Amino acid sequence: MPLQTVEPTRLYRQIADQIAALIDRGEFRAGERLPAERELASLLGVSRTSVREAIICLELAGRVDVRVGTGIFVRDSRGATPPPAAAAAGDEAGPFALLEARALVEGEIAARAARSIRRRDLDRLKEAIGRMREGEGDFARRDDADREFHVAIAQATGNSALADVVAHLWHERSHPMWRWMEAHLHTSALHRMTLRDHEAIVAALAQHDPEAARAAMQRHLRRVAREFQRRWDASATAARKPRAARRKQ
Repeated sequence: MPLQTVEPTRLYRQIADQIAALIDRGEFRAGERLPAERELASLLGVSRTSVREAIICLELAGRVDVRVGTGIFVRDSRGATPPPAAAAAGDEAGPFALLEARALVEGEIAARAARSIRRRDLDRLKEAIGRMREGEGDFARRDDADREFHVAIAQATGNSALADVVAHLWHERSHPMWRWMEAHLHTSALHRMTLRDHEAIVAALAQHDPEAARAAMQRHLRRVAREFQRRWDASATAARKPRAARRKQ
């Protein structure tokens, strides 16, 4: 009997496939708003974070529309051939999962860097912040300076493997799901908060205070996750009565 390779599938892709199958069966019709995130998470027995990532995957696949201030609606895909939901985003880590991982990893790296960072390292970080500030309206310039800031902290540890880890985590941001997040959920207010967070990280590093550096880095990355979540809640999970309640009316 020929065997097929078994490939692990990320949870958000499994959720996206289940929702796509329900759409294909007519459980959710074109133009209909999907259940709220909380309801979907309860029905599927998963976290709301995983549902968020699945919805992003579905929009990339052309199966749903996320409408600011309104909710998540099923797209009319008749006559179209959208890519399968599971393939739309590849096999990258989900964006919220990535931010959680970065907070843990980069927090420890910042603590390590605080013990050995030099003046020239601090100057490099300040220059990166300056380029971020000047490039607010230029995504490529701002993003490049942001990347340099985070990688430079890892390089300041003197451990090239740690720098490689941060560079890899940053590369994960080049995937479609993260780009969707940037396009839909990033704001000028978040940019300003990021600059302040970066300055706080540099201040802690300059004091050679590992605990403060760890806390500043984790606070920064968790703030980004919270702001993305807040924007998501405002745009993609508009108030909606449970389906069972609507049927009783």
